[in-house]
Amino acid sequence: MERTMQSPEELKSIVREKYSEIADQPREQNAGSCCGVGSCCQDETTVFSVDYGNLAGYAKDADLGLGCGIPTEFAKIRGGDTVVDLGSGAGNDVFVARSFTGDKGRVIGVDMTAAMITKARANNSRLGYTNVEFRLGEIENLPVGDNTADVVLSNCVLNLVPDKKKAFAEVFRILKPGSHFSISDIVIRGTLPPEIRNAAELYAGCVAGAIETEAYLALIRDAGFMDVEVVREREAPLPPAIIEKYLTPAQRAEYNNSGSSMVSVTVYGKKPESSGAIFESSLSAPEKRCCPPGSGCC
Repeated sequence: MERTMQSPEELKSIVREKYSEIADQPREQNAGSCCGVGSCCQDETTVFSVDYGNLAGYAKDADLGLGCGIPTEFAKIRGGDTVVDLGSGAGNDVFVARSFTGDKGRVIGVDMTAAMITKARANNSRLGYTNVEFRLGEIENLPVGDNTADVVLSNCVLNLVPDKKKAFAEVFRILKPGSHFSISDIVIRGTLPPEIRNAAELYAGCVAGAIETEAYLALIRDAGFMDVEVVREREAPLPPAIIEKYLTPAQRAEYNNSGSSMVSVTVYGKKPESSGAIFESSLSAPEKRCCPPGSGCC
């Protein structure tokens, strides 16, 4: 029986469950889908992944085939930078980012799935990096201090966050004034049929959690960012198996003729040099702390 869209906490639970499965699967099993968990026919996910194989810092064991872009390509990471990767998984983008920061920089990966953190730390232990760390936490309440990051990265993860407004407020909070983010994500051009948009399994698979492009960019600008632009995009069509499962023949024809589509985008944005007033107004008093009580990250 198919589940329909649920509360934010129930959706997070679904995502954690799916990604805990993914953490214990080989890349080959995950590579046939947007967010892993096997084939599109079985798990209602879709293919968005890209090839990292030729990138400096690439670690095969950390690449689970879950991304929809290469955010480091436009991240302007410099030697000595502090970089934070949101939804870091097994560490793929973290290790690539570390190749830019060098030994004098610092890279922090944050993921809400304990199994992913365990896998990422094991990968880092094998690589022997002393300036890389992985923290368990949610993007809406990051275990990272204010004004910490020179660059924030994320790869096909923000679409999984129920409260995207809060997520971008957190990105703003942890960036230093004048610093920037590079985020790859899945957005919608046009509209998705409600039968697809409301399926919880498709939320976990990076589909139902996606929002329309202009709405996505508006959330970023409303968080206080400037110079926001889409620096790369590519079509990411829904697999026929998903369309056939969730839509009647008449609905399929309507969707196919609508011009709507899924799109992989990489978005760049900058935190203004002077942004204290925006930051103060974006979070309530309890949320202005540097990180969750007891996390030890401050």
